[in-house]
Amino acid sequence: MVLDLNLPGMSGIEICKYMRENARTKDVPIIMLTARTQEIDKIIGFEIGADDYVTKPFSIRELLARITALLRRSMPAMAEIFEIGDLKMYLNMHRVTCRKNEIVLTPTEYKLLEALVNVKGRVLSRDDLLDMVWGMDYYGENRTVDVHIKRLRDKLGSCAGLIETIKGTGYRLKLN
Repeated sequence: MVLDLNLPGMSGIEICKYMRENARTKDVPIIMLTARTQEIDKIIGFEIGADDYVTKPFSIRELLARITALLRRSMPAMAEIFEIGDLKMYLNMHRVTCRKNEIVLTPTEYKLLEALVNVKGRVLSRDDLLDMVWGMDYYGENRTVDVHIKRLRDKLGSCAGLIETIKGTGYRLKLN
């Protein structure tokens, strides 16, 4: 993320703090891009979690070099990828693609796919999936899983066949 400090409504400092406190965004690389050139501004930026600090005016080539370097350093933390056929699931980035096309999943659909990926081809019953995705306190029908599997398959398109129904038992991910 390239983040300006002087934004309307909420300052870049507040946005950076929020991102670092949020579990889903805490590892997103942040470069602060600002007209504030005082040493104290830079120190505050780094203390709240910025990975780099670029002052205006700046060279586009330098900014691109800094972005490339930051991404190169942060990729090992984001590199946990599950891949089977045309399906790729970037586990640390909460991203799924099929044939290089981004698939937008709801949090529940993502957790469902993640549960199937994590058991490496084992069959999961509807009750297992309910516990893993909705939690042990969920008291709804176990057919809820079927509805969400259907929605997930619809979104996966040509990768939908990777989710296999095991009659009378549950679901698994085809690994071969």
